Amino acid sequence: MQLYLPIADLPVNVFLILAMGAAVGFVSGMFGIGGGFLMTPLLIFVGISPAVAVASVSSHIAASSFSGALSYWRRRAIDPALALVLLSGGTVGTGLGVWTFTLLRSLGQLDLMIALSYVILLSAVGALMFWEGLRAIMRTRRGAAPLARRSGSHGWIHGLPLKMRFKRSKIYLSVIPVVVIGLIIGFIGAVMGIGGAFILIPILIYVLRVPTSTVIGTSMVLTLVTMVIATMLHAVTNHLVDAVLALILMVGGVTGAQFGARAGQKIRGEHLRLLLGLLILSVGVRFAIELGIRPDELFTVRETGGAG
Repeated sequence: MQLYLPIADLPVNVFLILAMGAAVGFVSGMFGIGGGFLMTPLLIFVGISPAVAVASVSSHIAASSFSGALSYWRRRAIDPALALVLLSGGTVGTGLGVWTFTLLRSLGQLDLMIALSYVILLSAVGALMFWEGLRAIMRTRRGAAPLARRSGSHGWIHGLPLKMRFKRSKIYLSVIPVVVIGLIIGFIGAVMGIGGAFILIPILIYVLRVPTSTVIGTSMVLTLVTMVIATMLHAVTNHLVDAVLALILMVGGVTGAQFGARAGQKIRGEHLRLLLGLLILSVGVRFAIELGIRPDELFTVRETGGAG
């Protein structure tokens, strides 16, 4: 069944979009991530312009993060103080990201920048996660104990000034790296249409030493608020949010997430990391291939201001 998307300005198969939403929802539920890194490329691959894909997926991520954040809040698995400090940087980063998005679009370089960003970011993160998951599996098969960090060990980040006590996470840490991390995640999310949880969670755990009991819920709060802000800014400044597309994706995503969460509970952690790394890496490689393929039409027509 074909449905016309008013903002994307093209007809799409409703069942195809629903299936994509369900597939990404399944992945999100299985791995505990937003899924924007996968949804945005899929929309681009089926013909939707990168600008509309990024703006519309932001609303999809915001909606899917709301239920998760609410669930973690009820279980007291969110650090409110840490979330607020992250948001102080995330809000600014989101605003800068939308401004950069608008500037690149006016210069005609947005599509290229989105593609390059996906190639670099996803290839690097996917390769690292795949290698780490593979090493964990090899250690398990050899019967070696998993590598653990020494308790009380700290890096240079923990020596920075302006420290604050985050009671729920039971850490004493400078707000400087927290604000910077929030700013980077907000910027990347606004430009690329991703929640950034697959980057944020490892940074919070391995760099800032935030306990896993609060890290997922806290990251969901950052994703929720930054994606809501990104959606509103994209809608007001660029008029690119396709509500019809976002609604279809939400329906499929909510359905798929339920099955993904159940499947994720049956798979070992190192296998999950290996699969997620392989998935992220494959999307990055797919974008790299797209950039290297010679287009059928070498010239495009752009509307420019006329003298008359």
